[in-house]
Amino acid sequence: MSRLGIGKVLTAQPFMLDKNFKRAVIMLTDHNSDDGSVGFILNKRFNMKIDELISDFPEIEAPVYFGGPVATDTIHYMHNVGDMLDDSRKIYDGVYWGGDYEKLKFLIDNKLIEPKNIKFFIGYSGWSPGQLVEELESGSWVLGDGHANYVFKSKTDVLWTETLTNKGSNFSVIGQMPEANNLN
Repeated sequence: MSRLGIGKVLTAQPFMLDKNFKRAVIMLTDHNSDDGSVGFILNKRFNMKIDELISDFPEIEAPVYFGGPVATDTIHYMHNVGDMLDDSRKIYDGVYWGGDYEKLKFLIDNKLIEPKNIKFFIGYSGWSPGQLVEELESGSWVLGDGHANYVFKSKTDVLWTETLTNKGSNFSVIGQMPEANNLN
């Protein structure tokens, strides 16, 4: 099994019962055995724009996603412009998390950050110390390597299948399972 850590992707098993995580693909942005884990669901899009959620935010057509059920009154962002956005945390090449909020607004206002460069999240997914390891051991998640394409280029409606297919072997068969159980 891959080693759990920052930049890994969690893909929900097909029979996950928790509606928050049904067919979810989560990018881990923080993992520490003493503090727990944080990640963001990459494939549950909201039908709102970020400037509709935050009144003083510059207009940008960037997608907004449900990041997870924790702190749904917060906004987070992943982007690929870590060299321009101070205080960004590198997840891996081409993917950064957070950064200076005021500078983010300035860069968007000046068209230096475009929709293709950023993804916004409402809330996040979080696990207490040891919880995610237990969920992996019980088979709730398939652990895989992350990729910038999962964050910025993959289509939301096929990302779950894509991450499983990229794992190969039996996982690609699981990824082809229809969503509704009565279609099996």
